[in-house]
Amino acid sequence: MKKLHLLSTLLIISMAVFSQAPAKLSYQAVVRGADNNLLSSQIISMRLSILQGSIFGNSVYIETQTPISNINGLVSLEIGTGSVVFGALNSIDWSNGPYFIKTEADPEGGQFYTLTESSQLMSVPYALHSNTADSIVGGIAGPAGPAGIAGAAGAAGVAGAVGPAGAAGPAGIAGAVGAAGVAGAVGPAGAVGAAGAAGAAGVAGAVGPAGAAGPAGIAGAAGAAGVAG
Repeated sequence: MKKLHLLSTLLIISMAVFSQAPAKLSYQAVVRGADNNLLSSQIISMRLSILQGSIFGNSVYIETQTPISNINGLVSLEIGTGSVVFGALNSIDWSNGPYFIKTEADPEGGQFYTLTESSQLMSVPYALHSNTADSIVGGIAGPAGPAGIAGAAGAAGVAGAVGPAGAAGPAGIAGAVGAAGVAGAVGPAGAVGAAGAAGAAGVAGAVGPAGAAGPAGIAGAAGAAGVAG
């Protein structure tokens, strides 16, 4: 089974809107097989959906077509002329975008769509947007006017509360040692302290040599006469 490739850069190479109803969008894409060769002169079954909001958005319009690719593998068709599956192209509110086109294709011409590609409509079809604008009371708002003159500066706000103290920083490097200071004056003498306790008796010294004989003493008085026997 062949696998279809659509060149994403050529999903929408032209877009035109015709003034006569129904509204139509011109659409072209180049188709290639899994071998990257062009699928030339071949019926390609395609289902085309217009999505609102994103590539995953709700379908607001769906139709199917079975165009035949030319010798260069180019498929050309007009969205709005196929078999409608859901919605009405001329009832889409183009001002309520963004919108995306999702293309599903079956190179065998059946309904087994082997590839899905989505691409954003980068500009709103002018005539279709005009039709939508006609239904809006008062028309579409004009462009914004120039910016006004800046107003006077407002009064200064109240000062906020003081925030908490930050964490202590790392200790700085120690400074150099300073020069020695001048010596101070000598202070007055202190009071005499209390006498200390008596020390232990010293060891007895050696006996000294005998001294020289002293002079004879004075004779004593005569004793009393004894009793006669």
